[in-house]
Amino acid sequence: MVSSKKNNSLLCPNCRKLISRSVDTCPYCGLSHPGSFLKSNPLIKGTTTSGILRLLLMINVGMFILAVLLDFQPSMMSISPFGFLSPSSRSLLVLGATGSYPLFELHHWWSLVAASFLHGSFLHILFNMVALYQIGPMVGQEFGTGRMILIYLFSGIGGFLLSAIMGVTLTIGASAAVCGLIGAMLYYGKHRGGTYGRAVFSQIGGWALGLALFGFIVPGINNWGHGGGMAAGFLLAMILGYKERTRETVYHKLFAVCCMIGCALILCWSSFNGLLYLLATR
Repeated sequence: MVSSKKNNSLLCPNCRKLISRSVDTCPYCGLSHPGSFLKSNPLIKGTTTSGILRLLLMINVGMFILAVLLDFQPSMMSISPFGFLSPSSRSLLVLGATGSYPLFELHHWWSLVAASFLHGSFLHILFNMVALYQIGPMVGQEFGTGRMILIYLFSGIGGFLLSAIMGVTLTIGASAAVCGLIGAMLYYGKHRGGTYGRAVFSQIGGWALGLALFGFIVPGINNWGHGGGMAAGFLLAMILGYKERTRETVYHKLFAVCCMIGCALILCWSSFNGLLYLLATR
């Protein structure tokens, strides 16, 4: 009997209170059918910020290796640090580089997602992944893992879409999505206020200012993508809310999981295109 009761119990996926699996509605938060597999499954319950960041890192590194292997040339071993291990524009285009040409000429709308996981050199991916690991935990702490995923993915889409509209022909990189995390934390710091909010705003503002200066000094930086991603992150944070203002719900997590599955399908399609390209050129 004790074992049976334990098997019939679970933590509500929304409020994390102990309830019976068979109830129609959580008595604490009102979530309907909290015991259904759709709401109570490992993907919803097991996602953590650190786990998601590791997953994003592995995906980015995997796509970078694939891009290099698709078009490996001796020139990639240039002594210039900015040219070290640089995939060709052709291989990046095949894998999902975005911009005005892929979107408006080739109609590769899926590239709005895929481009966030492609990078032009070893230093490019290194800088972006370091920034992600610096800012991602802060966003996960204040917004929750589900909302962090949504902000990251949709900020990348927003930044790339704006840059394409403004005439950027070809662009890649996680920086638009990372700038979305920066924009979300700028909103958090400004809206929360107080000593902690001002400290967050000041710290993240330093990141934003540094990116702006870097974009104007170094040629070839997609400033429209950075600015669009940051604006998208700010707007998404305003809509989704942060933990102290709006509790992260199971629906945020469920939507985030759906978006991750969609992203995985797009990257599978991207990799399939890469393999077709590899077979065709060999």
